[in-house]
Amino acid sequence: MIDSGAGAAAAPGPTGGPTGGSAAPGSADASVTLLIADDDAVTRSGLRLLLAAQPGITVVGEAADGVEAVERARLLRPDVVLMDVRMPRRNGIEATRHLLAERAEQAEQAVQAAPPKVVVITTFENDDYVTAALSAGASGFVLKRLPVPQIAEAVRVVAAGDAILFPSALRRMVAARPLGSADALPAAALTGREEEVLRLMATGLSNPEIAESLTVSLETVKTHVGNVLTKLGAQNRTHAVVIAYESGLVVPGFTG
Repeated sequence: MIDSGAGAAAAPGPTGGPTGGSAAPGSADASVTLLIADDDAVTRSGLRLLLAAQPGITVVGEAADGVEAVERARLLRPDVVLMDVRMPRRNGIEATRHLLAERAEQAEQAVQAAPPKVVVITTFENDDYVTAALSAGASGFVLKRLPVPQIAEAVRVVAAGDAILFPSALRRMVAARPLGSADALPAAALTGREEEVLRLMATGLSNPEIAESLTVSLETVKTHVGNVLTKLGAQNRTHAVVIAYESGLVVPGFTG
């Protein structure tokens, strides 16, 4: 069931909902193009109708499975794909991997048009597929039961280059089904400050919030975050956080 979210409050923080980095380009003059991929036609059409009515969101297409999602993404070049994970022919995990493989190919060929960011949308926050999709390179996930304004905000945040995290839910998912990327942390030889930045990232803090917490400049934090991603071989900020939880660097109860 999709919550239209009339009059809903802004997205909650780490314990109740998604958190991202700095403010997303949610104004009406900074429209984000969106492709919706879900095998349920009613869900797809409902999301399209409701999200298209949100400020700063332009829905450019739909896909009924993972194969079609990749094909439509290549054709339409949306900023973001809202990707269901359990779909026929190719699930959302594999579809995400295909999009990221295309990103790598484009980087090698110096192609300017980057592939879209992926936001996983799911019914259950403990879905094993969600953690796998995050490790495959999705920028975050949202629950189908969230009010539509919060889903729209997640789309805007990811389009701006930030991450959507449910730190407590992610910790539970990783604890239940580790994916083996924990070995990346000791092999990365992070500095003490880089580990500190990664811990704060895992609690859902944005770069400006990390800078304030550590009393350093925003540019310094961005440098540390970039180094963390490079050393871990992480696809993005969210993937780095998955590794932090899997490795035990972030333990239950850690709040920064």
